[in-house]
Amino acid sequence: MAEKAVISCALTGVLTDPDKFPVPVTPGQMAQSAKEAFDAGAAIMHIHVRNQEEGMGRFPSWDADDAEAVCDAIRAACPGVILNMTTGVIGDDISGPVACLERVKPEMAALNAGSLNYLRARSNGTWAWPPMLFDNPVSKIEQFIEVMHKHEILPECECFDTGIVRSVGLFKKVGMLKHHVDLSLVMGVASGMPAKPAWLPLLVDEIPEGATWQVIGIGRQEVWELHRKAAELGGNLRTGLEDTFYLPSGERASSNGALIEAMATLAREVGREIASPQEARKILGLRAE
Repeated sequence: MAEKAVISCALTGVLTDPDKFPVPVTPGQMAQSAKEAFDAGAAIMHIHVRNQEEGMGRFPSWDADDAEAVCDAIRAACPGVILNMTTGVIGDDISGPVACLERVKPEMAALNAGSLNYLRARSNGTWAWPPMLFDNPVSKIEQFIEVMHKHEILPECECFDTGIVRSVGLFKKVGMLKHHVDLSLVMGVASGMPAKPAWLPLLVDEIPEGATWQVIGIGRQEVWELHRKAAELGGNLRTGLEDTFYLPSGERASSNGALIEAMATLAREVGREIASPQEARKILGLRAE
């Protein structure tokens, strides 16, 4: 409990319409939003890069030039910040994420650690979108790990259900994960683990010994009790406009900075101080700046 909490900010996510929600898109917008979050206590910026063509900002980009422009702007605005890039793609072709990792060389990258039927149902009994498989077989995971190890990038193992949490321990056991193990417990996706604080002690029991972890809480203000429980159990913390648009009060958040300020307040309320980027590097076993 005494260890400082590392706070991550998930700046923008994927597919959220910037015409309807206050998500940053351009390098300048990303840098400004990151600076507000950084000043509020976020040591890590989790980055999705959007298509930079006019009118296309709702869609992701795997163009390494776009990734470099966004990440250079964030690094310039937030000296010492830790970058954590997404790698999530459907299918076998991982050339886009790999090109971005090799160009930017972030300290961390999300590693989707298992497959999930990605589902959501409407109140009228129809699918919110056509059922889809977010496919992450072991062969694909191994390819990503090889690239991350080559460039000294820490994999952040994203776990959408309990079997995936347990699989991370198996990856470590067979030698796929060779260094420090870090997990994100993704809670709140309709077909994954629910955003219920009572689940957390059970999940933490399944995490490999010595690993660090955090919760990715997807939802509205109900996710804040989940984050509070994570802080009490010694986990690291993450929020941002990718995960929620709501503050603990239920009010809509105007920015990433407002969400990170609320998270830092929550951490201090349960007795956790906030880790600086330098302290976060030591806690997570990252390469030197």
